Amino acid sequence: MTTATTVTAVPRTQDRMTHDLLLPKETVALRARARDSVARHLAPVAREIGTREESADTFPWEAFRGLASDGLFAVPFGPEYGGGYEYPMLAACTVTEEIAYESSSIAGVYDGQCILVPATLRHARPELRERLIPELVSGATAFSFATTEPDTSSDLTAARLSTWAEETPDGYVVNGRKRWITNSVVAGWVSILVRAGREGNRAHMLLIDLRSPGVRIGTPDLKMGHRGQITADIELVDVHVPRAHVLGEPGRGMAVALSSLVRGRIGIGAAGVGVAQAALDLAVHRLQTREVFGRPLGAMQHWQFVMAQRATEIECARSLYQKAAMLLDAGDDTAEPEAAMAKAYGTRLANDLVREAIQIHGALGFARQVGETGESVRLEEMYRDAKILEIFEGANELQHWIVARRLLGRDLTG
Repeated sequence: MTTATTVTAVPRTQDRMTHDLLLPKETVALRARARDSVARHLAPVAREIGTREESADTFPWEAFRGLASDGLFAVPFGPEYGGGYEYPMLAACTVTEEIAYESSSIAGVYDGQCILVPATLRHARPELRERLIPELVSGATAFSFATTEPDTSSDLTAARLSTWAEETPDGYVVNGRKRWITNSVVAGWVSILVRAGREGNRAHMLLIDLRSPGVRIGTPDLKMGHRGQITADIELVDVHVPRAHVLGEPGRGMAVALSSLVRGRIGIGAAGVGVAQAALDLAVHRLQTREVFGRPLGAMQHWQFVMAQRATEIECARSLYQKAAMLLDAGDDTAEPEAAMAKAYGTRLANDLVREAIQIHGALGFARQVGETGESVRLEEMYRDAKILEIFEGANELQHWIVARRLLGRDLTG
């Protein structure tokens, strides 16, 4: 007989440790609304999403569309689409943190659908925006963002791209392969970075209908973690793309891609904060309730000091992503070095805190499930999920280089 998995919710330390003194009222209200939506649509299925093997059939449509139905996908857009926030990037990152608290992988899905892709659609022609944004906002259609290739990831330059577009009288013909593409197995559209010509030194950002002839979606990748964020290759063989589907100016696709990735990195920094917060809450609850040597584990000064330090670091990480997001909302399209700091710091903290929460829980933290009781504290899932946060959207080593380049100067760092 199989024992059902039992995951016990724990109190949120954020509610008594964090003061939203400087946040806009709209952001504070949105956090409460997002938390409620996540509790209803995502939390009941989050553990199943985090453990099942990736396939097109396991994409979490119910949770995906449930979050959309509560208006969370409209956050980056104007009032005509159900958004209209004064600080839309801050709003999207706040939602990302709340989603990541329950599921880091679905926060990755949200980052693609509601941060990366909307940043590219800003550059689309009005008729395309009017057609596609309602599909995105409603959750009727999943969208993808594709820059990475088998041999090109953090080193993103036009010369490195092997996916290329040949110009034709009415548009482009695209050939190549993209790898690790979120939502590709179920997406209707992809914003894709391609080389301008087979030997060109510039790039286009194009919007491609994934139902077009010549598009093949690969077998889903089987990953250590982030199993709800299903990824696969996109192979393109003589795919025709109308000229109207260029995002931004032809030949200036790299600027569109990099601007989008800056936003995505801040979003992943926010996801790191959500994971770190969940791990802290689990750790604090265990320290308060687990007795060793006749007293609560939390009576040991070592863990008191460690948790105090980590709580301080979460506050710093949250402030970093909020500041970076508000810089973008104020019109600073680079938001550097804050964006790089937010991504590297928040995701490193997530990994550190999950590891320490496992240590505090001992064997229970290491176990996927206790066989006799069905107990699970989901830390095994969180540990598998957290690592990718330090890798995608620009590896943390790249983020440190971005900060060093500003700090020391490009003449020294390159």
